[in-house]
Amino acid sequence: MLTSDLALNFRRGGKIFPRLINTNDAGYLRDAANLIEIFEESATKTRGELEKELEEYVGTGTDFKILRGLIKLLDDRAEFETSAPAEPFEIRQKVFLEAGKMPPVTPDSENKNEILEIAAAEFKSDAATIFANLYADSAAQQRLISFQSIAPEDLLDVYNLAQAQAILYKCVEMKIKVAPSDAANYRAIFGWIKHFGLIHSVAGNSKNGYEITLTGAASLFHRSQKYGVQMSVFLPALLLCKNWSARAEIADKQSGNLFYELTSEQTELRSNRFDQPEYKNPDIEKLLKNWAKFAADWRLEENKKVIDLGKITFVPDLVLISPENKEVYLDILGFWTPKSLQKTLAEFAAASYRNFIIAASSELRGSREEPLWTSENVVFYKTKIEPRALIETAEKLLSP
Repeated sequence: MLTSDLALNFRRGGKIFPRLINTNDAGYLRDAANLIEIFEESATKTRGELEKELEEYVGTGTDFKILRGLIKLLDDRAEFETSAPAEPFEIRQKVFLEAGKMPPVTPDSENKNEILEIAAAEFKSDAATIFANLYADSAAQQRLISFQSIAPEDLLDVYNLAQAQAILYKCVEMKIKVAPSDAANYRAIFGWIKHFGLIHSVAGNSKNGYEITLTGAASLFHRSQKYGVQMSVFLPALLLCKNWSARAEIADKQSGNLFYELTSEQTELRSNRFDQPEYKNPDIEKLLKNWAKFAADWRLEENKKVIDLGKITFVPDLVLISPENKEVYLDILGFWTPKSLQKTLAEFAAASYRNFIIAASSELRGSREEPLWTSENVVFYKTKIEPRALIETAEKLLSP
């Protein structure tokens, strides 16, 4: 994605819009092709060498920021590594240690080669390689080892999408209205929200559609940068779904908060998520793996229901089934705050719904506040969810 300094947008009438480029423009297509070619032909070059070539191409033209943006997106598709006969800090340590045993060493002094030869023998290399890799761990000295190429027209599509994503870095809240549609579309939208661990609430029902409220990074005081990225990478997934309209409130200190609006009918942004593997929550995977060891006669199964509770909707991950076939639903939170969790509990209480457990990871708490309350429906955990704790909680909830 793009860094904030490469984000281009404009404001009009209380709204904010990404500044998109014409993906059919011959000039942009030519630039995209040339930049891709530079990366493709830079295999084994250092990052410094690659950056120098890119600097020469960019120059000081009027499209400086656009070209920089394209380069950033291509750099995200490149992999660099430190290539040296040993860890560079070990090479430096050996060279400086040997240099300390001799008279002052200058670039032209005779004992320079002697020192390098000693270090080369230590690391089973040669003097030239040792000298070349003294600072191989610096970013400029890392070498390009792989590059995932892309077609020029696709790069321009990714660029436009990245400009829209950048707007969401400062999202306060996003409301998504989903018109009545098939169950597969509902599951896709709810599934992507859970995939990215977004703080959310859902109102409505399958017959009339849903209104989903997502908390934005600008509403958090902790982990906001990481959460902002999650909010942004959700956008390409949302674009794959249908029958929705979204309105995001964007924090802006200069002109007051602005709004970014988008619908599933738009055609300017194209999603780059075509063959995404099914998401597997690692905490759920770990819980399922450990369940049989501790659960005795309780069953744990994937939940396939969307539970309508009047004004709100509950989309739990799993269902615990007792020996008497009574059900308690389990939802494993992504990011959360004490405030958002309290609000959820209040909504369940208003709906007089009791047979649920919410598991909340301390690692994903998006606020510095500690929850100063307890709830019979909440299980907090650090690294893994304990089956025994879930069963004990479920038994209490099912007791008269």
